[in-house]
Amino acid sequence: MTERTFSIIKPDATRRNLTGKVNAVIEDAGLRIVAQRRIKMTDAQAKKFYEVHAERPFYGELVAFMTSAPVVVQVLEGDNAVARYREVMGATNPAQAADGTIRKLYAESVGENSVHGSDSLENAKLEIAQFFTDADIVG
Repeated sequence: MTERTFSIIKPDATRRNLTGKVNAVIEDAGLRIVAQRRIKMTDAQAKKFYEVHAERPFYGELVAFMTSAPVVVQVLEGDNAVARYREVMGATNPAQAADGTIRKLYAESVGENSVHGSDSLENAKLEIAQFFTDADIVG
């Protein structure tokens, strides 16, 4: 089933000019990038995006990190896109990520793990809507 999921190429990856390399892994996995925008996430955007973690001790650090440099927000499309992209990203901890995954290849640490991907179809829809309108998506 064709689905859409949301991706962020995080500041640690954009700072190292890895957007093209990350996109190549995404596309090689059979996912299409149907919308993409490089933005400097505002404090308000980061707080809203990560509000599920607001009570966690790392929340402030996460917001600071995500606003520290540009990010690339994306809409990906493909068969079972949510599960497929999570597989392509690899484990949150790059030391545990499978060979060939984005995090194994490019992540610097658990905190600076290069990419975010939606964890469910419902969250993908919500996350996409925070950064894109239907008119932005040219799938």
